[in-house]
Amino acid sequence: MHDLDKALADIITIRSQIAAGTAFRGYGPAAIAATGGVALITAVLQYLWLDDPTGHPLTFLFGWAVAAALSALMIWIEMQARSRRHHSGLADAMIHQALEQFLPSGIAGVLLAVVLGKFAPEALWMLPGLWQVVVSLGVFASVRSLPRTVAFAGGWYFVAGFVVLLLGSQNHTLSPWTMGLPFVIGQSLMAAILYFASGESDVEG
Repeated sequence: MHDLDKALADIITIRSQIAAGTAFRGYGPAAIAATGGVALITAVLQYLWLDDPTGHPLTFLFGWAVAAALSALMIWIEMQARSRRHHSGLADAMIHQALEQFLPSGIAGVLLAVVLGKFAPEALWMLPGLWQVVVSLGVFASVRSLPRTVAFAGGWYFVAGFVVLLLGSQNHTLSPWTMGLPFVIGQSLMAAILYFASGESDVEG
C-alpha cells in the first residue's frame, strides 16, 4: 500500500511539472472580451442611475462586485470547456495552476474592499485604482503560462491604476468611468492578445 501511495504521489508530481511547463489555453478571447462588455454596461448603468457614487460608495462598489462575480463566472465556464478540449487529461492540473497564479490578487482585491469599507471608508475613493493595480499583478503572475504579450495588458492595468489614483486624489470622488474604462480597454486588449497569439509561437515553454 505504501508503494502504491508513493506511485500515485509521483504521478501527481509529474503531472504538475508537465502542467507548469505547458502553455495554458483555458482563457478564451470570447469570455475575456465579454467581461469588457460587462464593465462597459456597469459603467453606463451607474452613470445613468447613480447620481452621486461618492455619496453612496457601498452601492457603487456592490455594482462592481456583481460585475466582477459575473465576469469570473463567465471566464470559469469557458475555462472549464477550453481546458477539457485543449489539455485533456491535464485539464485539472492546468486549471489549478491558473488559479494559483491569479487567485492571490483576487483575494487581495476583496480584502482591500473589506478593510477600507470597515476601517477607512473615507479612503474608498482609492479602490478603483488599487483594484487595477492588483489586477495587473495577477496578470503579470500569469505571464509564464500565457502569451508573453499578455504583459502589455498587465502594464496597462498597472499604469491605469496609478493614473486613476492620481486623478482621484484631486477630489476624492468615485466615478463609474475611472473604474469602467480601464477595464473595458484592459479586457479588450487581453482578448485581442489571446486571439492573435492563438497559444502557439508567442507562449512560454
